[in-house]
Amino acid sequence: MAETILRGRLLTFHGEPQTPADKTAHLYIEDGALLLDGGLIKARGTFSDVQSKAAEGTKTIDHRPHLLVPGFIDTHLHFPQVQVVASWGAQLLDWLENYTFPAEALYADAGHCAAMAVRFFDEVIANGTTTTVAYCSSHKTSAVAYFTEAARRNMRVIGGKVLMDRNAPEGVRDTPQSGYDDSKALIASWHGKGRAHYAITPRFAITSTPEQMDTARVLATEHPDCFIQTHLDENHDEIAETMALYPDAPDYLGIYERYGLLRANTLLGHCIHMQPREVDMLIETEARPVFCPTSNLFLGSGLFDYEGLRARGAKSAIATDIGGGTSYSMLRTLHEGYKALATRDGTKMHPLRAFYWATLGNAIALGLEDRIGTLDEGSEADIVVLDSRATSAMALRMETCKSLSEELFILQIMADDRSVAETYVAGEPMKKKD
Repeated sequence: MAETILRGRLLTFHGEPQTPADKTAHLYIEDGALLLDGGLIKARGTFSDVQSKAAEGTKTIDHRPHLLVPGFIDTHLHFPQVQVVASWGAQLLDWLENYTFPAEALYADAGHCAAMAVRFFDEVIANGTTTTVAYCSSHKTSAVAYFTEAARRNMRVIGGKVLMDRNAPEGVRDTPQSGYDDSKALIASWHGKGRAHYAITPRFAITSTPEQMDTARVLATEHPDCFIQTHLDENHDEIAETMALYPDAPDYLGIYERYGLLRANTLLGHCIHMQPREVDMLIETEARPVFCPTSNLFLGSGLFDYEGLRARGAKSAIATDIGGGTSYSMLRTLHEGYKALATRDGTKMHPLRAFYWATLGNAIALGLEDRIGTLDEGSEADIVVLDSRATSAMALRMETCKSLSEELFILQIMADDRSVAETYVAGEPMKKKD
Protein backbone atom coordinates (compact mmCIF):
# COMPACT_ATOMS: atom_id res chain seq x y z
CA MET A 1 0.00 0.00 0.00
CA ALA A 2 1.38 3.41 -1.00
CA GLU A 3 1.83 6.15 1.56
CA THR A 4 -1.29 8.26 2.15
CA ILE A 5 -1.86 11.49 4.05
CA LEU A 6 -5.12 12.05 5.93
CA ARG A 7 -5.77 15.73 6.65
CA GLY A 8 -8.21 17.01 9.27
CA ARG A 9 -8.52 18.05 12.89
CA LEU A 10 -6.68 15.48 15.01
CA LEU A 11 -7.68 14.38 18.50
CA THR A 12 -5.88 11.67 20.44
CA PHE A 13 -5.33 10.87 24.12
CA HIS A 14 -2.22 9.95 26.07
CA GLY A 15 -3.88 9.81 29.50
CA GLU A 16 -7.24 9.91 31.24
CA PRO A 17 -8.71 13.44 31.43
CA GLN A 18 -9.51 14.30 35.03
CA THR A 19 -11.89 17.24 34.49
CA PRO A 20 -13.83 18.77 31.60
CA ALA A 21 -11.16 21.47 31.39
CA ASP A 22 -8.16 19.10 31.53
CA LYS A 23 -6.00 19.80 28.48
CA THR A 24 -3.00 17.77 29.65
CA ALA A 25 -4.30 14.33 28.68
CA HIS A 26 -4.96 14.87 24.98
CA LEU A 27 -3.42 16.29 21.82
CA TYR A 28 -5.52 18.39 19.47
CA ILE A 29 -4.19 19.75 16.17
CA GLU A 30 -6.48 22.10 14.26
CA ASP A 31 -4.89 21.56 10.85
CA GLY A 32 -3.40 18.14 11.44
CA ALA A 33 -2.40 15.19 9.35
CA LEU A 34 -1.46 11.53 9.56
CA LEU A 35 0.96 9.81 7.21
CA LEU A 36 -0.16 6.22 6.73
CA ASP A 37 2.08 3.46 5.43
CA GLY A 38 1.72 -0.30 5.61
CA GLY A 39 -1.30 -0.15 7.88
CA LEU A 40 0.52 1.99 10.46
CA ILE A 41 0.71 5.66 11.36
CA LYS A 42 4.15 6.66 10.12
CA ALA A 43 3.99 10.34 11.09
CA ARG A 44 1.63 12.69 12.91
CA GLY A 45 1.61 16.44 13.23
CA THR A 46 0.53 19.61 11.50
CA PHE A 47 -0.33 19.18 7.86
CA SER A 48 2.72 21.13 6.75
CA ASP A 49 5.06 19.06 8.93
CA VAL A 50 3.62 15.73 7.80
CA GLN A 51 3.59 16.78 4.16
CA SER A 52 7.30 17.59 4.40
CA LYS A 53 8.00 14.02 5.59
CA ALA A 54 6.04 12.33 2.81
CA ALA A 55 7.40 11.27 -0.54
CA GLU A 56 6.74 13.64 -3.42
CA GLY A 57 3.36 12.99 -4.99
CA THR A 58 1.89 11.26 -1.92
CA LYS A 59 -1.89 11.29 -2.11
CA THR A 60 -3.69 13.52 0.41
CA ILE A 61 -7.27 12.81 1.48
CA ASP A 62 -8.70 16.01 2.91
CA HIS A 63 -11.29 15.37 5.62
CA ARG A 64 -11.52 18.96 6.86
CA PRO A 65 -13.42 20.22 8.80
CA HIS A 66 -14.05 16.79 10.33
CA LEU A 67 -12.36 15.28 13.38
CA LEU A 68 -9.94 12.38 13.04
CA VAL A 69 -9.90 10.24 16.20
CA PRO A 70 -8.73 6.70 16.96
CA GLY A 71 -11.13 3.99 15.85
CA PHE A 72 -13.63 3.00 18.52
CA ILE A 73 -13.04 -0.21 20.49
CA ASP A 74 -16.09 -2.27 21.49
CA THR A 75 -15.19 -4.64 24.30
CA HIS A 76 -18.35 -6.80 24.58
CA LEU A 77 -20.64 -7.92 21.75
CA HIS A 78 -22.49 -11.08 20.81
CA PHE A 79 -21.89 -11.81 17.11
CA PRO A 80 -24.81 -14.33 16.82
CA GLN A 81 -27.31 -11.84 18.26
CA VAL A 82 -27.40 -9.45 15.30
CA GLN A 83 -31.00 -10.46 14.53
CA VAL A 84 -32.36 -10.27 18.08
CA VAL A 85 -31.55 -6.61 18.76
CA ALA A 86 -34.74 -4.83 19.89
CA SER A 87 -36.60 -7.97 20.98
CA TRP A 88 -39.39 -6.90 23.31
CA GLY A 89 -40.59 -7.82 26.73
CA ALA A 90 -38.19 -9.81 28.88
CA GLN A 91 -35.49 -9.67 31.50
CA LEU A 92 -32.17 -11.42 31.06
CA LEU A 93 -32.97 -15.12 31.57
CA ASP A 94 -36.28 -15.01 29.69
CA TRP A 95 -34.64 -12.98 26.93
CA LEU A 96 -31.94 -15.62 26.49
CA GLU A 97 -34.48 -18.46 26.33
CA ASN A 98 -37.00 -16.75 24.06
CA TYR A 99 -34.73 -14.90 21.64
CA THR A 100 -31.02 -15.56 21.99
CA PHE A 101 -30.81 -19.35 22.08
CA PRO A 102 -33.15 -19.86 19.06
CA ALA A 103 -31.10 -17.34 17.07
CA GLU A 104 -27.80 -18.90 18.09
CA ALA A 105 -28.99 -22.39 17.05
CA LEU A 106 -28.86 -21.19 13.43
CA TYR A 107 -25.09 -20.75 13.71
CA ALA A 108 -24.52 -24.48 13.37
CA ASP A 109 -24.80 -23.73 9.64
CA ALA A 110 -21.54 -22.41 8.16
CA GLY A 111 -23.28 -20.54 5.35
CA HIS A 112 -25.48 -18.64 7.78
CA CYS A 113 -22.45 -17.80 9.92
CA ALA A 114 -20.52 -16.44 6.94
CA ALA A 115 -23.44 -14.31 5.74
CA MET A 116 -24.05 -12.86 9.20
CA ALA A 117 -20.34 -12.14 9.72
CA VAL A 118 -20.32 -9.89 6.65
CA ARG A 119 -23.33 -7.96 7.93
CA PHE A 120 -21.99 -7.81 11.49
CA PHE A 121 -18.72 -6.20 10.43
CA ASP A 122 -20.49 -3.89 7.98
CA GLU A 123 -22.52 -2.56 10.91
CA VAL A 124 -19.68 -2.07 13.36
CA ILE A 125 -17.50 -0.36 10.73
CA ALA A 126 -20.39 1.89 9.70
CA ASN A 127 -20.46 3.07 13.32
CA GLY A 128 -16.73 3.79 13.51
CA THR A 129 -15.73 0.68 15.46
CA THR A 130 -12.44 -0.85 14.36
CA THR A 131 -11.86 -3.44 17.13
CA THR A 132 -14.48 -5.85 18.46
CA VAL A 133 -14.45 -8.28 21.38
CA ALA A 134 -17.16 -10.80 20.58
CA TYR A 135 -18.86 -13.89 21.90
CA CYS A 136 -19.56 -16.34 19.08
CA SER A 137 -22.09 -19.15 19.49
CA SER A 138 -21.25 -22.56 20.93
CA HIS A 139 -20.59 -23.79 17.38
CA LYS A 140 -17.04 -23.81 16.05
CA THR A 141 -18.43 -22.63 12.70
CA SER A 142 -19.46 -19.29 14.19
CA ALA A 143 -15.97 -18.49 15.46
CA VAL A 144 -14.41 -19.54 12.15
CA ALA A 145 -16.74 -17.16 10.30
CA TYR A 146 -16.04 -14.32 12.73
CA PHE A 147 -12.27 -14.61 12.47
CA THR A 148 -12.32 -15.26 8.71
CA GLU A 149 -14.32 -12.14 7.92
CA ALA A 150 -12.25 -10.02 10.30
CA ALA A 151 -9.07 -11.25 8.63
CA ARG A 152 -10.48 -10.40 5.20
CA ARG A 153 -10.89 -6.82 6.43
CA ASN A 154 -7.58 -6.86 8.35
CA MET A 155 -9.31 -5.90 11.60
CA ARG A 156 -7.85 -6.35 15.07
CA VAL A 157 -10.42 -8.51 16.88
CA ILE A 158 -10.85 -10.70 19.92
CA GLY A 159 -13.38 -13.51 20.07
CA GLY A 160 -14.16 -17.06 21.05
CA LYS A 161 -16.74 -19.79 20.81
CA VAL A 162 -19.05 -19.98 23.80
CA LEU A 163 -18.64 -22.85 26.25
CA MET A 164 -22.17 -23.88 27.24
CA ASP A 165 -23.13 -27.43 28.24
CA ARG A 166 -26.31 -27.03 30.32
CA ASN A 167 -29.46 -24.96 30.90
CA ALA A 168 -29.87 -24.28 27.18
CA PRO A 169 -31.56 -26.10 24.28
CA GLU A 170 -29.78 -29.06 22.74
CA GLY A 171 -28.99 -27.16 19.53
CA VAL A 172 -26.76 -24.69 21.33
CA ARG A 173 -25.06 -26.94 23.89
CA ASP A 174 -21.61 -28.43 23.62
CA THR A 175 -19.89 -30.80 26.07
CA PRO A 176 -16.86 -30.26 28.28
CA GLN A 177 -14.75 -32.33 25.87
CA SER A 178 -16.06 -30.85 22.61
CA GLY A 179 -15.81 -27.34 24.04
CA TYR A 180 -12.20 -27.98 24.98
CA ASP A 181 -11.31 -29.59 21.66
CA ASP A 182 -12.99 -26.90 19.56
CA SER A 183 -11.40 -24.10 21.59
CA LYS A 184 -7.94 -25.68 21.26
CA ALA A 185 -8.35 -25.97 17.50
CA LEU A 186 -9.55 -22.38 17.18
CA ILE A 187 -6.68 -21.08 19.32
CA ALA A 188 -4.20 -22.95 17.12
CA SER A 189 -5.79 -21.58 13.95
CA TRP A 190 -6.39 -17.98 14.93
CA HIS A 191 -4.77 -16.72 18.13
CA GLY A 192 -1.89 -14.41 17.31
CA LYS A 193 -2.44 -14.86 13.57
CA GLY A 194 -2.63 -11.53 11.79
CA ARG A 195 -4.61 -9.18 14.03
CA ALA A 196 -6.65 -11.86 15.84
CA HIS A 197 -6.71 -12.82 19.52
CA TYR A 198 -8.66 -15.67 21.08
CA ALA A 199 -10.88 -15.38 24.15
CA ILE A 200 -11.71 -18.44 26.26
CA THR A 201 -15.45 -17.94 26.63
CA PRO A 202 -17.62 -19.69 29.22
CA ARG A 203 -20.89 -17.85 28.66
CA PHE A 204 -21.65 -17.65 32.37
CA ALA A 205 -21.71 -20.03 35.29
CA ILE A 206 -25.39 -20.94 34.80
CA THR A 207 -24.71 -22.56 31.43
CA SER A 208 -21.52 -24.42 32.35
CA THR A 209 -21.27 -27.46 34.59
CA PRO A 210 -18.38 -27.71 37.05
CA GLU A 211 -16.81 -30.17 34.60
CA GLN A 212 -16.88 -27.59 31.84
CA MET A 213 -15.63 -24.85 34.12
CA ASP A 214 -12.71 -27.11 34.87
CA THR A 215 -11.94 -27.46 31.15
CA ALA A 216 -12.03 -23.65 30.94
CA ARG A 217 -9.47 -23.61 33.75
CA VAL A 218 -7.26 -26.00 31.80
CA LEU A 219 -7.54 -23.87 28.65
CA ALA A 220 -6.69 -20.74 30.64
CA THR A 221 -3.65 -22.44 32.19
CA GLU A 222 -2.44 -23.74 28.84
CA HIS A 223 -2.92 -20.38 27.11
CA PRO A 224 -2.08 -17.55 29.52
CA ASP A 225 -1.91 -15.01 26.70
CA CYS A 226 -5.47 -15.74 25.58
CA PHE A 227 -8.20 -13.46 26.86
CA ILE A 228 -11.00 -14.80 29.06
CA GLN A 229 -14.51 -13.38 28.78
CA THR A 230 -17.70 -14.12 30.65
CA HIS A 231 -20.60 -12.43 32.45
CA LEU A 232 -20.97 -11.43 36.10
CA ASP A 233 -23.68 -10.01 38.38
CA GLU A 234 -25.94 -8.68 35.63
CA ASN A 235 -29.36 -9.52 37.05
CA HIS A 236 -30.77 -10.50 40.47
CA ASP A 237 -32.50 -13.65 39.16
CA GLU A 238 -29.30 -14.66 37.37
CA ILE A 239 -27.31 -14.29 40.58
CA ALA A 240 -29.83 -16.35 42.58
CA GLU A 241 -29.84 -19.16 40.02
CA THR A 242 -26.04 -19.12 39.81
CA MET A 243 -25.65 -19.46 43.58
CA ALA A 244 -28.18 -22.31 43.64
CA LEU A 245 -26.03 -24.16 41.10
CA TYR A 246 -22.79 -23.42 42.97
CA PRO A 247 -23.89 -23.36 46.64
CA ASP A 248 -20.35 -23.76 47.98
CA ALA A 249 -19.07 -20.62 46.28
CA PRO A 250 -18.70 -17.51 48.46
CA ASP A 251 -20.34 -15.39 45.74
CA TYR A 252 -20.73 -15.27 41.94
CA LEU A 253 -17.17 -14.07 41.28
CA GLY A 254 -15.92 -16.78 43.62
CA ILE A 255 -16.92 -19.38 41.02
CA TYR A 256 -14.57 -17.90 38.43
CA GLU A 257 -11.95 -17.47 41.15
CA ARG A 258 -12.19 -21.17 42.03
CA TYR A 259 -11.56 -22.17 38.41
CA GLY A 260 -8.60 -19.86 37.89
CA LEU A 261 -10.36 -17.55 35.44
CA LEU A 262 -9.50 -14.19 37.01
CA ARG A 263 -6.48 -12.31 35.70
CA ALA A 264 -5.58 -9.05 33.98
CA ASN A 265 -6.84 -10.23 30.59
CA THR A 266 -10.22 -11.36 31.94
CA LEU A 267 -13.21 -9.32 30.75
CA LEU A 268 -16.30 -9.48 32.97
CA GLY A 269 -19.45 -8.19 31.35
CA HIS A 270 -21.80 -6.02 33.47
CA CYS A 271 -20.59 -6.31 37.09
CA ILE A 272 -23.64 -4.40 38.32
CA HIS A 273 -24.63 -6.07 41.60
CA MET A 274 -21.22 -6.83 43.09
CA GLN A 275 -20.68 -7.64 46.75
CA PRO A 276 -17.76 -6.08 48.69
CA ARG A 277 -15.72 -9.28 48.59
CA GLU A 278 -16.22 -9.49 44.83
CA VAL A 279 -14.95 -5.94 44.38
CA ASP A 280 -11.90 -6.77 46.50
CA MET A 281 -11.17 -9.84 44.37
CA LEU A 282 -11.72 -7.91 41.14
CA ILE A 283 -9.12 -5.36 42.21
CA GLU A 284 -6.69 -8.00 43.48
CA THR A 285 -6.75 -10.03 40.26
CA GLU A 286 -6.89 -6.96 37.96
CA ALA A 287 -9.80 -8.44 36.01
CA ARG A 288 -11.61 -5.88 33.85
CA PRO A 289 -15.28 -4.96 34.45
CA VAL A 290 -17.18 -4.02 31.28
CA PHE A 291 -19.96 -1.40 31.42
CA CYS A 292 -22.79 -2.12 28.95
CA PRO A 293 -25.22 0.78 29.43
CA THR A 294 -27.70 0.24 26.62
CA SER A 295 -28.36 -3.40 27.52
CA ASN A 296 -28.40 -2.67 31.26
CA LEU A 297 -31.13 -0.09 30.67
CA PHE A 298 -33.00 -2.07 28.00
CA LEU A 299 -33.22 -5.26 30.07
CA GLY A 300 -33.77 -3.36 33.32
CA SER A 301 -30.74 -5.03 34.87
CA GLY A 302 -29.39 -2.15 36.96
CA LEU A 303 -26.82 0.64 37.03
CA PHE A 304 -23.03 0.24 36.90
CA ASP A 305 -20.97 1.69 39.78
CA TYR A 306 -18.39 3.45 37.62
CA GLU A 307 -17.16 5.89 40.28
CA GLY A 308 -16.96 3.27 43.01
CA LEU A 309 -14.91 0.90 40.87
CA ARG A 310 -12.76 3.72 39.50
CA ALA A 311 -11.98 4.89 43.05
CA ARG A 312 -10.70 1.38 43.80
CA GLY A 313 -8.43 1.41 40.74
CA ALA A 314 -10.44 -0.82 38.42
CA LYS A 315 -9.73 -0.42 34.70
CA SER A 316 -13.29 -0.51 33.42
CA ALA A 317 -14.15 -0.90 29.75
CA ILE A 318 -17.34 0.23 27.98
CA ALA A 319 -19.24 -1.67 25.30
CA THR A 320 -22.41 -1.92 23.22
CA ASP A 321 -23.37 -5.51 24.22
CA ILE A 322 -25.15 -6.19 20.94
CA GLY A 323 -27.77 -7.75 20.94
CA GLY A 324 -29.03 -7.05 24.48
CA GLY A 325 -27.60 -3.64 23.71
CA THR A 326 -29.65 -1.54 21.37
CA SER A 327 -27.09 0.14 19.10
CA TYR A 328 -23.85 -0.76 17.33
CA SER A 329 -22.72 2.82 17.90
CA MET A 330 -20.16 3.56 20.58
CA LEU A 331 -21.36 7.18 20.37
CA ARG A 332 -24.90 6.05 21.33
CA THR A 333 -23.33 3.88 24.03
CA LEU A 334 -21.54 6.92 25.48
CA HIS A 335 -24.86 8.76 25.36
CA GLU A 336 -26.68 6.06 27.32
CA GLY A 337 -23.71 5.68 29.65
CA TYR A 338 -23.92 9.37 30.48
CA LYS A 339 -27.58 9.00 31.49
CA ALA A 340 -27.03 5.75 33.41
CA LEU A 341 -24.22 7.21 35.52
CA ALA A 342 -26.12 10.44 36.13
CA THR A 343 -29.13 8.43 37.29
CA ARG A 344 -27.13 6.18 39.59
CA ASP A 345 -25.13 8.72 41.58
CA GLY A 346 -25.15 12.05 39.79
CA THR A 347 -21.88 11.40 37.92
CA LYS A 348 -21.66 13.56 34.81
CA MET A 349 -19.40 11.78 32.33
CA HIS A 350 -17.66 14.67 30.61
CA PRO A 351 -16.93 14.39 26.89
CA LEU A 352 -13.14 14.25 27.11
CA ARG A 353 -13.35 11.25 29.42
CA ALA A 354 -16.05 9.68 27.25
CA PHE A 355 -13.93 9.80 24.09
CA TYR A 356 -10.86 8.67 26.04
CA TRP A 357 -12.88 5.70 27.34
CA ALA A 358 -14.06 4.52 23.90
CA THR A 359 -10.51 4.73 22.49
CA LEU A 360 -7.39 4.64 24.66
CA GLY A 361 -9.28 3.66 27.84
CA ASN A 362 -10.66 0.51 26.22
CA ALA A 363 -7.28 -0.22 24.65
CA ILE A 364 -5.68 -0.06 28.11
CA ALA A 365 -8.37 -2.36 29.51
CA LEU A 366 -7.40 -4.87 26.80
CA GLY A 367 -3.66 -4.37 27.27
CA LEU A 368 -3.36 -3.33 23.61
CA GLU A 369 -2.58 0.37 24.03
CA ASP A 370 0.74 -0.07 22.22
CA ARG A 371 -1.17 -1.05 19.06
CA ILE A 372 -4.62 0.57 19.05
CA GLY A 373 -6.53 3.37 20.72
CA THR A 374 -4.31 6.34 19.77
CA LEU A 375 -3.07 8.29 16.77
CA ASP A 376 0.53 7.92 17.94
CA GLU A 377 3.29 7.27 15.45
CA GLY A 378 3.77 3.51 15.16
CA SER A 379 0.17 2.73 16.12
CA GLU A 380 -2.05 0.75 13.80
CA ALA A 381 -3.92 3.05 11.43
CA ASP A 382 -7.45 2.45 12.77
CA ILE A 383 -9.13 5.85 12.49
CA VAL A 384 -12.65 7.22 12.48
CA VAL A 385 -13.60 10.49 10.80
CA LEU A 386 -16.40 12.30 12.66
CA ASP A 387 -18.77 14.89 11.21
CA SER A 388 -20.23 17.07 13.97
CA ARG A 389 -22.77 18.57 11.56
CA ALA A 390 -24.05 15.33 10.08
CA THR A 391 -27.72 16.03 10.79
CA SER A 392 -29.69 19.25 10.57
CA ALA A 393 -30.23 19.21 14.34
CA MET A 394 -26.50 18.81 14.96
CA ALA A 395 -25.64 21.55 12.47
CA LEU A 396 -28.09 23.86 14.22
CA ARG A 397 -26.55 23.11 17.60
CA MET A 398 -23.01 23.51 16.25
CA GLU A 399 -23.78 27.12 15.28
CA THR A 400 -23.32 28.05 18.94
CA CYS A 401 -20.45 25.64 19.74
CA LYS A 402 -17.46 27.45 21.25
CA SER A 403 -14.96 24.73 22.23
CA LEU A 404 -13.66 21.27 21.44
CA SER A 405 -15.22 19.84 24.61
CA GLU A 406 -18.59 21.27 23.65
CA GLU A 407 -18.30 19.76 20.17
CA LEU A 408 -17.40 16.37 21.63
CA PHE A 409 -20.42 16.51 23.91
CA ILE A 410 -22.64 17.24 20.92
CA LEU A 411 -21.22 14.12 19.27
CA GLN A 412 -21.60 12.14 22.50
CA ILE A 413 -25.27 13.04 22.90
CA MET A 414 -26.61 13.64 19.38
CA ALA A 415 -24.50 11.52 17.01
CA ASP A 416 -24.89 8.05 15.53
CA ASP A 417 -23.59 6.30 12.40
CA ARG A 418 -24.53 9.34 10.28
CA SER A 419 -21.70 11.25 11.95
CA VAL A 420 -19.15 8.65 10.85
CA ALA A 421 -17.88 10.10 7.59
CA GLU A 422 -15.29 7.35 7.14
CA THR A 423 -13.72 4.46 9.02
CA TYR A 424 -10.15 3.43 8.28
CA VAL A 425 -9.03 -0.09 9.21
CA ALA A 426 -5.27 -0.57 9.01
CA GLY A 427 -5.14 2.51 6.82
CA GLU A 428 -7.84 1.43 4.35
CA PRO A 429 -11.22 3.21 4.06
CA MET A 430 -13.86 0.65 4.94
CA LYS A 431 -17.23 2.32 5.41
CA LYS A 432 -19.71 1.27 2.75
CA LYS A 433 -21.40 4.22 1.06
CA ASP A 434 -25.16 4.29 0.60
